[in-house]
Amino acid sequence: MKCLSNIPEPALGFNCVGGNAASLVLKFLRQGGTTVTYGGMSKKPINVSTSPFIFKDLSLRGFWLQKWLSADKAEECRHMVDYLLCLAQERKLKYEMELVPFDNFHTALDMGNLGVSQNK
Repeated sequence: MKCLSNIPEPALGFNCVGGNAASLVLKFLRQGGTTVTYGGMSKKPINVSTSPFIFKDLSLRGFWLQKWLSADKAEECRHMVDYLLCLAQERKLKYEMELVPFDNFHTALDMGNLGVSQNK
């Protein structure tokens, strides 16, 4: 696909599945990138080869929201959530969504790339 050829490799990847998904995320990261695992929906351990760590200098980190909230960041997080809720109440924070049948995924991609929606 030539659409993706101009996009640089990401430096940060997210994994909420666990299992083999972590290996797939690492595969696409650039040199020195990091994958953050924050969930284990597959209930399978993360199995990754040593080669990404050696040859691409990649890192694998974990994140636990509950622990982060109980740390000194809790107050900062509450302020952020309050701010976002106020924006939503004032109708300043909104999004538009349109369902497109899977058979028309090309149309959905085109609409997303152009920022086009029938709701606008």
